[in-house]
Parts: sequence; structure tokens; C-alpha cells
Amino acid sequence: MTCTAEGVAAALRAAAEVVAKHRAELIELDRAIGDGDHGENMNRGFTAIVAALDAGAPDTPAAVVKLAATTLISKVGGAAGPLYGTAFLRASVKLGDASEMDTATLVEALRAALEGVQARGKAVGGDATMVDALLPAVSAAQTAAEGGGDVAAVLTAAADAADRGAESTVDLVPRKGRASYLGERAVGHMDPGARSTALLLRAFAEAAR
Repeated sequence: MTCTAEGVAAALRAAAEVVAKHRAELIELDRAIGDGDHGENMNRGFTAIVAALDAGAPDTPAAVVKLAATTLISKVGGAAGPLYGTAFLRASVKLGDASEMDTATLVEALRAALEGVQARGKAVGGDATMVDALLPAVSAAQTAAEGGGDVAAVLTAAADAADRGAESTVDLVPRKGRASYLGERAVGHMDPGARSTALLLRAFAEAAR
């Protein structure tokens, strides 16, 4: 099973619906340890992505992902715009000019997204950031792909791992971002970026099915 530009666009539309549904949750998570704007910023960004797709979706997976990247970078403030924008941009480069995306390329794109986030935010595993969701997601995606899983199976494995990774941030002392200013006081709160990462991967997986 491969994924076309239409499939990628559908996944982004599904993600926009999920972000809108969980907007208040992300706001509350961020309000507890940050400045409370993550849910609103994510919702604004994905609403803008849908509007851009409505205006004319590109004809390759890479071009669709790049459209998402440039939209997030231009429309979203805070940390979310640069981090997610970089993730999508790096992923789009890995996708190249192929008309369809297979599982091997999907894993490469996910790894490039992770590397982009780490390059931009300087975070590593255990810092209580979105990296704690992305790291296990990429590893699980690779394992699923090597086991012969299709695009939906690879994304589902990534989403499952991201869920666990996001949950793990509850017990971590943040070492990056605004939450790091709270130190031990932030323990007990899930990182909003890790949660939104898990939500996006779950939306992508459900759309792929």
C-alpha cells in the first residue's frame, strides 16, 4: 500500500478536525506549564492548512507536506509554528518528487521530521518535549515497516508509541522550553507538544485506514 497526494491531504484534513476537537485540552495542558497558547496556535495552523488545500492541493505527497510546512511557519506563533513547520519541511524533502509514498519513504520522512525538531529545539529524549513522543514513534514505525506493515500499520505503530511517549512526560522534569522554568513543579503535567504530536500521528493513522 502506498499513499498519494490525495491521501496526504486527507490525513491533514483529519488532523485539523482532531486538533479542533482537542483545542481546549491542549490549551489546558499548556496553561499548566506554559503560556496556554498551544491549543489555539495548533488550531489556527491546521485551519489555515485546510484553507490552503481548499485553494488548490498540490499533486505530490511532498508538495502537500511542504504546503503544510510553509503554512504553519507563516501562520503559527509560539514554538509550535517553527517546530512543526520544520518537521513538515524536513519530511517533504525526504519525500522527493514521487507521486506516491511507500512505507520506507514514510519512515525516512518521520525520521527527518524528528531530526528537524531536534535541530530547531535542541531537545533530546527525556527533556519532556514533543521529542519524547517522536523518538519512540519513529522507532516503532521503522520496526513496523521492516515487519512488512503497510502505511496504515506503520502509522498506527507510530501513534501507539507516541501515546506512550507523551504519557511518559508526566513524570519528567522539563529541561527545555517555558516549562523548564518550573523545574520539579512541572512534574505531573503532560507536555502539550508531546500530546499534540501523538494526536496528529493518530489522526494520520486513522486517515490511512
